[in-house]
Amino acid sequence: MRQSLRSPRAPRPYLLLVALTFTLAAALLPRGAAAQRPLKVYISVDMEGIAGVVTGDQLGPTGFEYGRAREFMTGEALAAIAGARDAGATEIVVSDSHGNGESLLIDQFPDDVRIIRSWPRPLMMMEGIDSTFSAAVFVGYHASTTSPAGVRAHTISSANLASVSLNGVAMPEAGINAAIAGRFGVPVVAISGDDAEVAEAQKLIGNMEGAVVKQAISFHAAATMTPEAAQKLIREKVKAGVARRGEMRPYTVTAPIRLEVSFKHYRQAEILAYLSVVERIDSHSIRFTSRDIIEISKFLEFIDNYQSGLLP
Repeated sequence: MRQSLRSPRAPRPYLLLVALTFTLAAALLPRGAAAQRPLKVYISVDMEGIAGVVTGDQLGPTGFEYGRAREFMTGEALAAIAGARDAGATEIVVSDSHGNGESLLIDQFPDDVRIIRSWPRPLMMMEGIDSTFSAAVFVGYHASTTSPAGVRAHTISSANLASVSLNGVAMPEAGINAAIAGRFGVPVVAISGDDAEVAEAQKLIGNMEGAVVKQAISFHAAATMTPEAAQKLIREKVKAGVARRGEMRPYTVTAPIRLEVSFKHYRQAEILAYLSVVERIDSHSIRFTSRDIIEISKFLEFIDNYQSGLLP
């Protein structure tokens, strides 16, 4: 074939301009910035596992030390935020997960942190989590209602529930919440609370970082760290957990999921059994089965919050 003797066509001026613009932009970006992805961390905060918290005097608005406990809780949440950022977190959502859901002093939080408050919520203590998060952190958590140890040990409601299990395994709130996070592929990387809670959660969920901020003596007594010491420990453990997130697997519960709930009084079991999707398995207990932990979460939120006289 005869070769053309014509010279290649010169690049058009606007193409040269575009190429030059991209080259300059790449040169001006910090090293690695082009490949950087957002690192989102979800932090769920309860109060019973906070350092210094031991009795009902600190857990609700009528308690004489509730105001101080809110400060302790806020301090530990801020420590977790700092630890997550030390490990590179770029976006953080915090769930105010105790009592009325309005315990955190949100005016003390950084402006770029988003806070979930009040109830009811379809995902309970994990409302707002989704598959865009890389890690979850539990702060101020407590042992389960079936645990023989632990300060203020309960699951969801200390007043009403005697046990909560998924597929026959007794659950602390940490287990239920880890399963919700796992539904979105998010691992729990760190937890803080008393020694009973941290050991229980690590055995059930996996080897996440654990910040033991107090040693349980009884349901209403503990040997506790000071707030400042606890906050320092939490920051260190959260930083280590977020940094190790790639080593940790999301906690999941195999479907179909059998939720069994035992009430301290028989009446709730009796009335709930009127629903066709609920089976009464003994005088105080019911079973609800679903293929999705999200539906389980909504059912638990229903039995914990529904009252016949609810008003807006």
